[in-house]
Amino acid sequence: MQTGTQPAASVDPPGGPEPPTDAELISAASREEFALLFDRHAAKIHRYAARRLGTTDADDVLSQTFLIAYERRHHYTPADPGDALDGALPWLYGIATNLIHRRRRSEVRQYRAYARSEPAGRHTHDDPLAGEVASRVDAEAAQRTLARALARLRPPERDVLLLYAWEDLGYAEIAAALDIPIGTVRSRLHRARKSVRATLGPAFEEQP
Repeated sequence: MQTGTQPAASVDPPGGPEPPTDAELISAASREEFALLFDRHAAKIHRYAARRLGTTDADDVLSQTFLIAYERRHHYTPADPGDALDGALPWLYGIATNLIHRRRRSEVRQYRAYARSEPAGRHTHDDPLAGEVASRVDAEAAQRTLARALARLRPPERDVLLLYAWEDLGYAEIAAALDIPIGTVRSRLHRARKSVRATLGPAFEEQP
């Protein structure tokens, strides 16, 4: 979705109006309001897709995610008041994940290519998964081994693991994004971490 130059951030005076919620932007059903939703969440969706597919495919996933979201805006169900879910973000992650599934082979090829690559200065030290081993082994080697482990995961388990570890979503948010029960999130995450641990070896320790 083309949004043009992002609007400059405005600062409301004390006691001024609260910014519209995601649900309010979606229910407004206008492209202008939806552009604000894009500005609010596009960076996170693009980062998520880029880590799984690379930048070029991520650009496509981003635009398609918000196009589909706009087309399906009437099906969006806001979280209950007081719910910990972060507005529409889990919903958007779910749409993006479904689009990534259509490029599953590309995703696995990317992981395998990186796993075979020579150290070339590509550092992602903020990666929560690699961080579990980076203190014990070379960070580049950890990244390549992690890529190999991700390529071996079943897609449903990889989805849960990456939303949890890379995007910092909680169980309830992942359940909402993937439209699955929280118990299924827990079991898939357990299996994914077990598989990753088997690939990374004793340097990987499951966090409590």
